[in-house]
Amino acid sequence: MGKLTEAIKHLLIINVLFFVATSMYGDQMYQWFSLWFPKNENFAFYQVITHMFMHGGFMHIAFNMYALWAFGTPLEKMWGRNKFLFFYFSAGLGSALLHTGVNYYYFNEGMQALVSSGMTESNVLDIISAGQYSPDWYNIASKSTIDNFLSAYNTPAVGASGAIYGVLVAFGMMFPNSELFLIFLPIPIKAKFFIPVLIGLDLFSGVTGYAIFGQGIAHFAHIGGALFGFLMMWYWKKNQFNNNRWN
Repeated sequence: MGKLTEAIKHLLIINVLFFVATSMYGDQMYQWFSLWFPKNENFAFYQVITHMFMHGGFMHIAFNMYALWAFGTPLEKMWGRNKFLFFYFSAGLGSALLHTGVNYYYFNEGMQALVSSGMTESNVLDIISAGQYSPDWYNIASKSTIDNFLSAYNTPAVGASGAIYGVLVAFGMMFPNSELFLIFLPIPIKAKFFIPVLIGLDLFSGVTGYAIFGQGIAHFAHIGGALFGFLMMWYWKKNQFNNNRWN
């Protein structure tokens, strides 16, 4: 780790600036820069990038920025600034892609159930775009189907976590025997064991809906970042691309 490398330093600065601006102009910042569902009127294409600099609270940004520094620094030292930034933003975009894809699944599942009951899609969109819903919808489809439908449309994604999960995977593949310590479990765990378990817990929570790390976590965004990070690392290793630096 050691002192701040160039890319890490600038990413930290931008994230902190966004966090300060969000603390001052919260609702407007979330409306403009969070990643909204594409059918939501707040959605804009640039949000696939800007949501990586938005965070939901102090602990959220603190954990993410610590992980960025701790796991990203050795990668940037090895790869160079430009290669690290390419990897970081690619993992973040992969995170946004999988998160949005899963939301489309939840949205379409809920919409089809409501349309099959006799409602029109435009009527449903008018209702949810006004921030409303009908309690009768829970008599049409299961609670989880309606909850996921409403959440997919109304809840934006924020945070660098998806990109950082890609960085975690890269760190684990480049330094598999590095020993990591958990605050709540102060024994050394090798990265090649710790990181897959962490991703597996996110997958479990995403599939079952059982909250291990707390509510409001975009588990499939984490998994998307990890998956794209793994695919990039696999391709780079296969083609000896890890030996090249982009300064």
